[in-house]
Amino acid sequence: MLRLISWNINGIRSPQQGALCQEPGNGAMTTKRILDELDADIVCLQETKVTRDVLTEPLAIVEGYNSYFSFSRSRSGYSGVATFCKDSAVPVAAEEGLSGLFATQNGSVGCYGNMDDFTQEELRALDSEGRALLTQHKICTSDGKEKTLTLINVYCPHADPGKPERLTFKLLFYRLLQIRAEALLAAGSHVIILGDLNTAHRPIDHCDGANLECFEEDPGRKWMDGLLSNPKCQAGSQVSPPFIDSFRYFQPKEERAFTCWSVVSGARHLNYGTRIDYVLGDRAVVMDTFQTSFLLPKVMGSDHCPVGAVLNVSSVPAKQCPPLCTRFLPEFAGTQLKILRFLVPLDQEPVLEQSVTQLSNQTQVQKRPKKALVRSTRPRPDQAGSRRNQKDLMSYFQPSSSHPQTSPDLKPPHLPVMASQVTSETPEEEVIAKVVEEQAKAQDEKEVRTLFWKSVLGGPSPVPLCGGHKEPCVMRTVKKSGPNLGRQFYMCARPQGPPSDPSSRCNFFLWRKPS
Repeated sequence: MLRLISWNINGIRSPQQGALCQEPGNGAMTTKRILDELDADIVCLQETKVTRDVLTEPLAIVEGYNSYFSFSRSRSGYSGVATFCKDSAVPVAAEEGLSGLFATQNGSVGCYGNMDDFTQEELRALDSEGRALLTQHKICTSDGKEKTLTLINVYCPHADPGKPERLTFKLLFYRLLQIRAEALLAAGSHVIILGDLNTAHRPIDHCDGANLECFEEDPGRKWMDGLLSNPKCQAGSQVSPPFIDSFRYFQPKEERAFTCWSVVSGARHLNYGTRIDYVLGDRAVVMDTFQTSFLLPKVMGSDHCPVGAVLNVSSVPAKQCPPLCTRFLPEFAGTQLKILRFLVPLDQEPVLEQSVTQLSNQTQVQKRPKKALVRSTRPRPDQAGSRRNQKDLMSYFQPSSSHPQTSPDLKPPHLPVMASQVTSETPEEEVIAKVVEEQAKAQDEKEVRTLFWKSVLGGPSPVPLCGGHKEPCVMRTVKKSGPNLGRQFYMCARPQGPPSDPSSRCNFFLWRKPS
């Protein structure tokens, strides 16, 4: 069996703490623990948000796995994909990108198809964001035949409604992905596309698909219509697209099977999301070798959940890893040392301690003659005379007659006695009345100051209650560019969910008044 897992991890360096990979003691999530818990032969990660300059050895070199990374060359901490293969599933070839511009001379996958419709600038831009990684494997089917299987790990672009150029970029990426996948199929390889495609194909794959206008007219969905075929169609039909959505092949009518949820709205609590993560395979490989295709919605750690499939094939590992493997990067080459290199037998003193001990002894030997030389050259007074002239310690505590006497002409300054003057000049009743008057005046001034600062620093206004549940609202800030950018508003604090669910968020909205 060959188990494949795909997961948009939303940052491999600092994934959100979840139930899957929380390391006991320090709360950190390690790549090793993530891979072991997923328990797959090949793990494809998307949105790693790591570039080569910040890639560390614990992320790149994992015991029992060989890893391959595609980095964003345009922005730091953005996009990026990675594929981790067990040592029992070492690929025969690996390649970064879809266009072949970043392919190495040895170990590349090849089979690029006709890309004449793209300019060199477009191809370089499409591959510069680190969104695609190919690994090619040898597999053995149940009947003993050896075949080639190519995995395309992709993180497709998101089309921001406010940036029409990103929609164009997304559609170009889709076209390039399809050209490369079909070229690999034509060359005789089985092809599996797995990752985050950033499009919910059917209304059943969207939490609100039935209520969205022109749902079927979305350009991304139209592209998926041309890529994916209905499994009921006859194989080999000229009008039948070459790939199959493996999850819908096994669960064609399962509803609320989502893989991505909004973190801000807390939509995961009520399973109000979309299915945009897929495992797509060519018709032959899905129908002949796929045993199951599944989602793992209970796995936390990201705003996506892992998806995967199990194939009834066995992997035939290559004898050595392709050149793209991270262990061959100059910064990691030779860093995989055995722990025995750092251990020393108990009966042998470590070389470092021996050298430190010898150096310390030599230093002490060298210092002693110099110290003796200094003492011998110092002039010494006559010992007998020094004993006779030496004073006793108690002599320093006896009164001495050499202290200077105070001059008789100096007189201490005259300090008036305030209490006696007040007592003599002011009656007792007048003093009490004055004190009471001053206290009352100070109390009035304190109250005035308090009222003034209360009027200036009034504090936040009370949080309003939502109309649907009569519960305290939560305050949000508009981050979308436009006339309301930066304004704050109140909305229901409950998680987003279906409108028919009374426990989900109501439609309460109120702008916050400026203070």
